Amino acid sequence: MTTTFALPVPSTSGSLEQYIQAVNSVPMLTPEQENELATRFQEQNDLEAARQLVLSHLRVVVSISRGYSGYGLPQADLIQEGNIGLMKAVKRFEPDRGVRLFSFAVHWIKAEIHEFILRNWRLVRIATTKPQRKLFFNLRSMKSSFSALSENEARQIAADLGVKPEEVREMETRMSGQDVALLADDNDDDGYAPIDWLADHHNEPTRELERRAFDHLQTEGLQQALATLDPRSRRIVEARWLADDSGSTLHELAAEFGVSAERIRQIEAKALGKMKTALSQGVVIEG
Repeated sequence: MTTTFALPVPSTSGSLEQYIQAVNSVPMLTPEQENELATRFQEQNDLEAARQLVLSHLRVVVSISRGYSGYGLPQADLIQEGNIGLMKAVKRFEPDRGVRLFSFAVHWIKAEIHEFILRNWRLVRIATTKPQRKLFFNLRSMKSSFSALSENEARQIAADLGVKPEEVREMETRMSGQDVALLADDNDDDGYAPIDWLADHHNEPTRELERRAFDHLQTEGLQQALATLDPRSRRIVEARWLADDSGSTLHELAAEFGVSAERIRQIEAKALGKMKTALSQGVVIEG
C-alpha cells in the first residue's frame, strides 16, 4: 500500500513566520510510513517518497536552527542550509538500520548549518581544527557571564570539552574581537593592512611534500590498497565509493551477490578497514 497524505508546501514568497507555520502543520510520519517511504526511495528511486520524507521533517530543521540564532545570521538562511543537510540525510538514509530518520538527520542538518556559520562568521575563518570548532559552538553558551573568563573558568571549560585551557582563552579572544579588514583603503596610498604581512606559503617545501603525498594517496596508494582486497570486497568498495554516479545501495549489491544487505555492510566495513591499514603503511614519496 502506498503512503499518501496532503502536504502543505511552504511558500517562498511569504514571511518566515508563515513558512514556520506551514512546516509545523505537516504531520510527522509513523515508523511504518517512514519505513515504507524510505524503502521506496532507496529501492525504486521514488522521488515523491523522498519529497514526503523531506517535507515531514522540515519542522526539525526549524527547531535546530533556533539554537544558532546567537551568531548574527538570518534564521531564514540557517533554515535553508539545514534543509540542504536534511536532503542529504534522506538520500543516505537506510531504513533497515533500525534508526528513525529524525535521529539520523540531526547530524547532517547541524553539519550544514555549522559550515554555513563558519563561512560567514568572519572573512578569515576562526575555527579550522576540531578543538576550535568544538569551542566555537560551545564557548558562548558555557560562559557564565559576558565578562572575560577567569583562570578557573577557562580550566573548567577546557576539562569539560577535552581541550587545552590556552585554546579556550584564544577562542574567547577571537570571538570577542572586532572584524579587521584584510585590504587597505583604496584611497590610502601609504596605508598597510594585514594582507601586506601575509606570506605566500604555496611553494614551501613542506607544502610541496604534502601535495605529493596527497597525489600519491589518490592514485598509486589507492590502487595499491584496492589490490589487497578479494574480488568481491573490491567490487563492493568500488560500487559504493568510487563510482562516477551516486554509487550502489546495499540492497542493490545484496541482490547482486545473493546475500543480505547487512552482510554487504559488514564486508564493506572490513574492506575499508583493510584499505586504511594498507594506506597508512604503504604511502611512500618518491623524489
